[in-house]
Parts: sequence; C-alpha cells; structure tokens
Amino acid sequence: MLFSKNSHHEKFLAGHYTRQPGIRLQLLLLVIVAFFYFHPAAAAEELSSIGLNLMPWPVKAEISGGQFRLTENFYLGGEVKPGHRVFKAGARFMSRLAGRTGLFFEQDYLAAQEINDRTKFFYHFDQPGQLLPGEDESYRLEIYPEKIELTARTDLGLLRGFETLLQLLSSDQQGYFFPCLRIEDFPRFTWRGLLIDSSRHFMPVDVIKRNLLAMSAVKLNVLHWHLSDDQGFRVESKVFPRLHQFGSDGWYYSQEEIKDIIQLASELGIRIVPEFDLPGHSTSWFVAYPDYASAPGPYQIERKFGVLLPVFNPAQEKTYKFLDRFLKEMAALFPDPYFHLGGDEVDPKQWKENPEIQKFMKKNNIPDEPALQAYFNRRLLKILGKYQKKMVGWDEIYQPGLPQDVVIQSWRGQQALVEAVRKGYQCLLSNGYYIDLMGSAEKHYLNDPIPPDSPLTDQEKKLVLGGEATMWAELVSPETVDSRIWPRTAAIAERLWSPAEIRDVNEMYRRLKVINLRLEENGVNHLKNQPMMLRRLLQSEQIKSLEVLAAVSEPIKGYSRHSQGRSYSSLSPLTRFVDACYAESFQARDFKKLIEDFINSRDRRQAEEIKGCLQFWRANHQELVATVAFSPVLKEIIPLSENLASVSQVGLEALRLILNGKRFDPTWLQTRQKILEEARKPVAECELAVLSGVELLFNYLKK
Repeated sequence: MLFSKNSHHEKFLAGHYTRQPGIRLQLLLLVIVAFFYFHPAAAAEELSSIGLNLMPWPVKAEISGGQFRLTENFYLGGEVKPGHRVFKAGARFMSRLAGRTGLFFEQDYLAAQEINDRTKFFYHFDQPGQLLPGEDESYRLEIYPEKIELTARTDLGLLRGFETLLQLLSSDQQGYFFPCLRIEDFPRFTWRGLLIDSSRHFMPVDVIKRNLLAMSAVKLNVLHWHLSDDQGFRVESKVFPRLHQFGSDGWYYSQEEIKDIIQLASELGIRIVPEFDLPGHSTSWFVAYPDYASAPGPYQIERKFGVLLPVFNPAQEKTYKFLDRFLKEMAALFPDPYFHLGGDEVDPKQWKENPEIQKFMKKNNIPDEPALQAYFNRRLLKILGKYQKKMVGWDEIYQPGLPQDVVIQSWRGQQALVEAVRKGYQCLLSNGYYIDLMGSAEKHYLNDPIPPDSPLTDQEKKLVLGGEATMWAELVSPETVDSRIWPRTAAIAERLWSPAEIRDVNEMYRRLKVINLRLEENGVNHLKNQPMMLRRLLQSEQIKSLEVLAAVSEPIKGYSRHSQGRSYSSLSPLTRFVDACYAESFQARDFKKLIEDFINSRDRRQAEEIKGCLQFWRANHQELVATVAFSPVLKEIIPLSENLASVSQVGLEALRLILNGKRFDPTWLQTRQKILEEARKPVAECELAVLSGVELLFNYLKK
C-alpha cells in the first residue's frame, strides 16, 4: 500500500483542505480515489496518454477536464512576508512563468503576495518545514477553470507543488494554459540526494548554485558535498588555515560562500550534508599537517586518481585533538544534523608498516586493520556527538560494535545495504546510481533502494532512507559536469520520489526528453556546452558533421577511460570530443526502439525512416573527414566516423534483405559480422551508441 495506516499522508488524502461536495459526488470521488490509491501505475499510463510531462510522477493525479487559461492578469497570493522562502519560491515561479511564456504579468514578481480579489493562484501551508529527514513534503494541487489552489502541511510541500505546477504549463493555438486536475503527492523516500565531488576537480560556486536549482526542479532534497580528498581540500578553515592554503591550489570555498550556498539550498528546501573523507583519501590534509599522517612526509597534493596510501594515524592522541577542533568549526558552519566522514577505500599499508601503530594495536587488543578503522570511527563518532551531529559513512565503516545511530551509505551493492539494515542501521543506496559510470537513465531508473524482490521485512524497509546519485569528479570539469549529472539524475529523482509501481521505461524517456529541455531554465549547461566545445575544438562554426557523430556516440562506460592509453590526472584537459558527447544518446535509443517496432510490425513507413537515418549517417563521414582535416585534436575521431559509415552500410544491406525475404550469402554474413565486431571497439574513448540498433537488424537475419 502507498500509505501506512493513520499516517499523515493518509489523512491528507482523506480530505484535508477539501470542499464539501454532495453525497453522490462524494461516493464518486471515493471510487476514483480508491482506484488511483491502489493503481498508481494505471493512473500514470492514463494521464501520460494526454501528454502530461511530470517528473517525478505524482502519487495520484486526476484529470477533471477544462483548462485554466493564463493571461497577464494572473496573480498569486498566500499571505507570506517578503524574505520567507515561500515568498521567494513564489517570486521565482512568476519569473520563470514569465520567462517561458513572454507574458508581461501585471503582478510584479517581487511585489507583495497578499490575497485579494485579483488573486487567481492561492497557496497555503500550516507550518514551516524543518530541513530534517522525515519532514512532511506532501502537497495538494487543484486546478479549476477560474483558479488554482496549492495547499500543504509545510512550506516544503509548497516548494514541491510550485515545481509540479510549472511542469504542467501547456500551450495551444490560443495561448498558454494549465490543465484542470487534482494532484495529491508526497515522496516515497525522505532522503533523495545528489553527491557533487568538488575535491578531485573544483566546482566553482556558480556550478553548485545552478545544480541546486535543477535539483529543486525534480524534487531532490539533499546535496551531499564531497569537500576533501587526495586531490584537494576545498573549505576555508579559520582554525587551521593551512588546510585550504596548502591543500587546495587556491581553489576553495570561503566560509561566506558556503553560508551563501547553504542559504540558497534552504530556500529551495534542500539540505547540505558535507563530507570530509577520513581516514583515507586524505593526502591534501597532510600537505599542511604531515604530523597527523601514518607515514612521514613531506606530502604534495595528489594529481593521480585511485586508492592511494596516505592515511590518518589513529594511534596518536593528537590526531583526535586536531580533528575535534576542526569538526567543531565545520559543525558550526554546516547546520544539517548529519555529517559525512567517508571511511571508504582505506589502504592499510601505512598502518602495517608503522611500528608505533602496530604497538598501539597490540596494547589495545585491536586484532587487525579493519578493527583499527572501527576504533578510529568510534572516536570520531564521540566527537561528532559533542556537536550534535549524526555520522554518515560509506559501507566500509561498518564493524562490530559500531553504534546504530550511524547512517551507512552503500556503494558496494544491494547486499551490503541489506546486511546493514538487518543489523539495525539506517541506510542509503548509491550503488546503481553512480552517474559518473555513464550508465543509461533506464539502468538507474530500474535500480531501486527497495526492489520488488527485496528480502527485507516491512519493518526493516523503514530503515532505508533513500538514495543518492553520485557525481565523482575524476573525469568532469565545471564545463562538463552538468552534462554528466543531467538529465539522467531526473530519472533517479523519480525513482526516489514516485511510487515503486511507476516503472514504465518508455514512458519515463518520453517525459525525460521534455524535462531535459526545461532543466536549462535553471541555468545548467548540460545541453548548450556541447556545441561550444565542438566549436572550440574545430576553431570554426561549421560543426554540423561533428554534431551528427556526437549525437550517436557516447563516452565508454565504467572507469575504462583510465585504461585506454592515457594517464588521467586532475590537471589533464577534459575538452576532447569524448567530453563533449552526452552520457546517453537519446537518438540512438530512439533508433533502436524504431527497429524493434519495425521487426514486430514490418511497417514499410518505419523501414523508410530507418533507411533515412542510415543513409544520413553513412553520408556524414565524408563531410566529417573534410571538416577535421586541419584540426589535429579531432583526427582521433575519424575511425569512429568511419565505423558509423560502415555500420550504417551494414544496416542498409540488412534492412534490404529483410524486406526482400532474408536471402543472403553466408560469406556476406561473416564479413559483416566482423565489421560490427570491429565497430564495437572503443575509438577516442567513445563507443558508437547506434551499433546496438543495427545489430538488432543483423541478428534478426540469423534467426
């Protein structure tokens, strides 16, 4: 069931803020509510058929017919004072609405929002929401031909409802309108996060702010901010200023900048959970303070990536005094009650080779290095407790004796999460949401913190707080990070908000394409930077052939870019063709879907569409070769373009054979098989995304 018995959400749906209809109408509504209560997937299918582009999909939505026509005398009101986050949200709503429609609204979006006889959009909430896990984010949106009503228990719910209403904006030949409907909505999980790694590559303030705005658009509510690692320490410390002075190459956030970002996040209903990774991933700390390391210095900021040796010394008391003073300062800077201390990928080599550490372990009956890390974590947990913070760590932090008020974030897999939950720990899932691995939106979308076959009991499932998409920054820069986060993270946001039954992949992609364009409204550069990067590589505006190839290519998956002959570091350029390609090619996916439909239907119109695509890609090669002739950096993609032409030719031949009855020479089959196998090999760290579609045609012939 979607609601627990007597839950706040159940009461909310049962009639809070509703008008009192007649008995017959009440009975009719009861039937409708009951249907959608138990059949959210059916509701989504019905409503998507009329083109609603909502993401995340709401718990319940009912179309009532009619439209609220948008005009320039559109006024909103809710009796909040300027400076309140709901007032600011209303102002942003009006500004964005004006930007989309070009309407010159009579109500200045910075003017007072009091309710009067001109008000058309009414909003109301009962109480301020706290930025804490478990806070009520539910809302009800009702659109009538003459007015709009948005109500919620907390102002956080209003923030989510504002975004839903913006997603409902539609247009026809007469102008802009909102469809008349009723939505009742709340999140499935309370922790819906995005990790941004500012350590391996520094992400300036504007990158963080624009991604916060994009997060709010899809109802994510936690920014997990990775602020220290081997490659950089990114926060100003007034207690230990050498940390940022020596460990950041000059790229760090001042405390005033952090306060400003936290303020924006609060206005958007987003928590910020900082992470300072300990005891490993810690080289940047030791550049300034080598005495706290397990091996003697000197140390330099690390430029390479991977699991490195430097690690804090847990056997000396001064380490904890140092970290106590530092954590006290950071606990005061970051207001969220949760504080992430990493704990992942600790190489024990320095611990094993340090005689004093080994002596300490023997004296304190610490049997091995994992137990030593557990001792370190327990000491830090006590320090955090002094400053009213709860500890979050990656799943390596678990060792017997770890208190159960620690939150464990699982990156190693579902089984690790299940084991931690069964031991009584609250957990987050990140395995399957590693967006830096360049997986498809489909893969992330079908990954669930509590999958349908979960072995957890209902009581154990309550310990799963949610999940986080993780944007590790080894191979992203401020220029490319948006295209690696969006739009796939919007699919993850839906998985963490919407009912578990909402799993139609094709429908998700239909809506994702619309949301992909709308995200630009928040300032993210995931779409517009590609042509700019291609123009820079070519030193010309004539990039059409490059765009054609980029549209059907993707960066190779996983961490395989590190094994393609180049040794990446934090100083390497991330400006090549592979960096300009999107993480997922929608065009390639659509092409594959077209072929699947053709194989099932044998529709000649679909065959002509397939033929047109293949002919277009085949012809692009000659133009691309001429285009990149005087661009040395782009010559590496010529074999990729040649593969596209060859694969397209194989596709055209296979299509013709299918249409003509599947008569072919076995020699043809063997030679074309080799062409496809060759095209599967990475070129310039890219893979040809349309290859899988052509292989469908080819493999159909072999049946």
